[in-house]
Amino acid sequence: MKELVVLFLGLIFVNNFVFARFLGLCPYMGVSRKMTDSIGMGLAVIFVLLLSAVSAWCIQTYVLLPLHLEFLQTIVFILVIATLVQLVEMVLMKFSPALYRALGIYLPLITTNCIILAVALINVREGNGLLKTVVTTLGAGLGFMLALVLMSSIRERLDTTDVPEALKGEPIAFIVAGLIAIAFMGFSGMM
Repeated sequence: MKELVVLFLGLIFVNNFVFARFLGLCPYMGVSRKMTDSIGMGLAVIFVLLLSAVSAWCIQTYVLLPLHLEFLQTIVFILVIATLVQLVEMVLMKFSPALYRALGIYLPLITTNCIILAVALINVREGNGLLKTVVTTLGAGLGFMLALVLMSSIRERLDTTDVPEALKGEPIAFIVAGLIAIAFMGFSGMM
């Protein structure tokens, strides 16, 4: 149990996919302008991440391994992820049209968010059981959401401060992203 808690917290703070592995940067930079959009995207990614990782684990364990079709895992996982993202899109369009419009192009881009595929492949590669897969997936998803929320809170503040003209917009966002990544490196003792 202690190992799972350490793994979970480590994926949020130390081995954060955005800050330590530099995965998922497109939605990280694109959706982190407003806090509400960041929270919505974070929840959507966690939902897709959890469903896709568990589905990938089940498919790998009960279909691909018994049939010796492991070479198809990447293609199958991508199809599972694309299907789940379409499901999330339909649910958001029906129940939260404002969030659906706010997320815009970044919602279908969850399909190509490399964190989703990376978590599924890492769980399979490490031979994680179902419980460890769920813990790993939730830690990675919450770490991604934390990155979005941190960046959006800073960007909202930057919109009201006096930033030199040459750094307004994306340049200052990239500088801030780098500084946050350095701060997170401090959690791992890599300074």
